[in-house]
Amino acid sequence: MRLFCYLLLLLTTTTFAQYPAILSQREQAKVIDELLEDRIRTVLPKLMRRDGFDMWVVISSEYNEDPVIRTFLPATWFAARRTTMLVMFDQGADKGIECLAVSRYDVGKIFKRSWDPDSQPDQWAQLAKIIEGRNPKKIGVNFSDHYGHADGLTYSHHQKLVKALPKKLQASVTSAEKLAVGWLETRTEREMIIYQQICRIAHDIIAEGFSQKVIHPGITTTEDVVWWYREKIKELKLDTWFQPSVSIQRNESDAIFSKRPQPYVILPGDLLHVDFGITYLRLNTDTQQHAYVLKPGETDAPDYLKMAFSRGNKLQDILTSNFKLDKTGNQVLADSRKQAISQGITPSIYTHPIGFHGHAAGTTIGMWDMQGGVPYTGDYPLHYNTAYSIELNASVYIQEWKKEIRIQLEEDGYFDETGFRYIDGRQRDLLIIPRPDGINRQ
Repeated sequence: MRLFCYLLLLLTTTTFAQYPAILSQREQAKVIDELLEDRIRTVLPKLMRRDGFDMWVVISSEYNEDPVIRTFLPATWFAARRTTMLVMFDQGADKGIECLAVSRYDVGKIFKRSWDPDSQPDQWAQLAKIIEGRNPKKIGVNFSDHYGHADGLTYSHHQKLVKALPKKLQASVTSAEKLAVGWLETRTEREMIIYQQICRIAHDIIAEGFSQKVIHPGITTTEDVVWWYREKIKELKLDTWFQPSVSIQRNESDAIFSKRPQPYVILPGDLLHVDFGITYLRLNTDTQQHAYVLKPGETDAPDYLKMAFSRGNKLQDILTSNFKLDKTGNQVLADSRKQAISQGITPSIYTHPIGFHGHAAGTTIGMWDMQGGVPYTGDYPLHYNTAYSIELNASVYIQEWKKEIRIQLEEDGYFDETGFRYIDGRQRDLLIIPRPDGINRQ
């Protein structure tokens, strides 16, 4: 009997979603290092020359890591060690980028050891010697008033660097903000092939969580689903960069609903919403989708909810149609809002870049509390080969519920010379719980 119960438990907990293959830790490390090598060879020279830098110096302390340095470390390094110094010097189109580590050892296969503490105990003096020997015209370091991603150089490290350099080179030290942002936001061709699989995994997890496998109306709570998502992420040996959230909109006055004890029990007729993201191969996803819980006798969501959902899709179309090279985030926001409002849509747009970070560096297109534009990061122009979480909501009055609801959508997309596309498509229809055909798919 005990064996029977154990087998029954396995049957009820075994995943029946067909996820794309997820690599072992060893295989992941190999891919991460290959992607880094490819990026340094193909992305870095273009960005350094675009912004006029012939040298980029990234310095970080253990336990106080620069957000940028993490993207240069090999897969088997989880943080900086002691004081990690990386120097990238543009030797010209013929020779490419020289990558040095002012360190006791190589930093991965790319950054070669260039310091012998036995012959020169002072690490900062060795860094200054390397810089002076190459005599760069413009030295970029990571400080910024506007991007936390590009502001990783501490005050003490900046002071030590300037003090170590000869006076003729001190004036060459300047903010590498645009270079750092460009490095973080630019995606390679191979990354985008892989990114589709990562987004597919995220979509499949969402669909499984919003299914009869996980949700039993009248029993399951929103918190139950949240923690199912967290456990599923760990079960698949993935990571996440934020706690998922699950919320409910239902045919009930907000005043009554808000008085219900939390966590909320999911009931038939509920419109569910999830905000969910994973981290895999150093790339992040950020997705928001909706599901409807069928009432007895129903086989599909009500037409009025499907109509509302289509408003959200229309707002996505309006926003992404305004993606144009060199157009600023604030221009995209203003044009999209104007167009949406003229078509009877009540929009709220808060779209952000995605990549090495969830809320990543690059062009900001609105924030939930800044619908008139975002200072500085909203003035940053769109570049090709960049990825975004198309995050927004459309408010729709539902006559049958006698109140307004919000269709809150978020899907990851990519912008290049061919225009904008969703990396793994987007949700076009409400997920239904339970699925009429019993199959767990979108």
